[in-house]
Amino acid sequence: MLIKKPEKIRSYEITPESVYLNRRHFMKGVAALGGLAVGNAFPVQMPEEDGAKVYLGPGWLKSKISTAATTRTVDEKITPYEAVTSYNNFYEFGLGKEDPSEQAQKFKTDPWTVTVGGEVDKPGVYNLEDLIADQYLEERIYRLRCVEAWSMVIPWIGVPLNKLIKGFEPNSKAKYVEFVTLEDPQQMPGQRGLFSTIDWPYVEALRIDEAMHPLTLMAVGLYGNALPPQNGAPFRLVVPWKYGFKGIKSIVEINFREQMPMNTWRKIAPNEYGFYGNVNPKVDHPRWSQATERRLPSGLFSPNIIDTRMFNGYADEVAGLYSGMDLSKWY
Repeated sequence: MLIKKPEKIRSYEITPESVYLNRRHFMKGVAALGGLAVGNAFPVQMPEEDGAKVYLGPGWLKSKISTAATTRTVDEKITPYEAVTSYNNFYEFGLGKEDPSEQAQKFKTDPWTVTVGGEVDKPGVYNLEDLIADQYLEERIYRLRCVEAWSMVIPWIGVPLNKLIKGFEPNSKAKYVEFVTLEDPQQMPGQRGLFSTIDWPYVEALRIDEAMHPLTLMAVGLYGNALPPQNGAPFRLVVPWKYGFKGIKSIVEINFREQMPMNTWRKIAPNEYGFYGNVNPKVDHPRWSQATERRLPSGLFSPNIIDTRMFNGYADEVAGLYSGMDLSKWY
């Protein structure tokens, strides 16, 4: 019998696959893995096989994802797959929460290229398959907090961004990392609107020390499969201590800049959305409080309201990045 070392065990392998795939069953927990996992995992809830729209992605990615191991979890219940894949902000496919899941199903994600430029010694156009070919994929269960005051807990699969950045060899002028989403109105109906307030393509950015932080992830999958199109397939950013709008989706460019880039939401409404986008319950949005959040699933008559934590609960690991900064000014 093959015995796997703890760091090679995926969260769903602790129970039989039939249990992992059935939302009515529960897995009992995850052992601490590789020194990174914390607490016990609550059940990963997948849709039942009959009628579920599970996005498998290209064969090469499915094979790659199958090698991923769980390296981090949280002591909280994981959000059901159905909620994670049907309640999304992805304005390229529409303004409604259900629009992405309805409008993005024919979105072509393979082959996919990422152009790397700016202050790096190894710029170029990289095929996604080649970009992650030599990378070890990890499953990380992170909290996601939207600036709209709702939240989820999601089992992402991806590559730590710092490992990719090292391969690009940024030079001493690289102070920021800029990300750009695909602009393709033919495939993305939300980009065809005549009265859109967004100047496409969508742009986000991090300070380079934020990008290099061990928590920052470039995701290619979730729930043991490829990222669905509505969740940012095939390549998206996940920064768990920041609001969800920082998690740019369907990335086609990564540029290293000396000056702070103008990210999309700061350009649209700078008084509402700052560059940093750090989760901060003490700094309200101009139109609503950020002190609490609605953890999905949450019903009208049974709202699941919880307190919001500083840096979304990751303060012990990331607060040092902002030492001495006025976080009400640099929001």
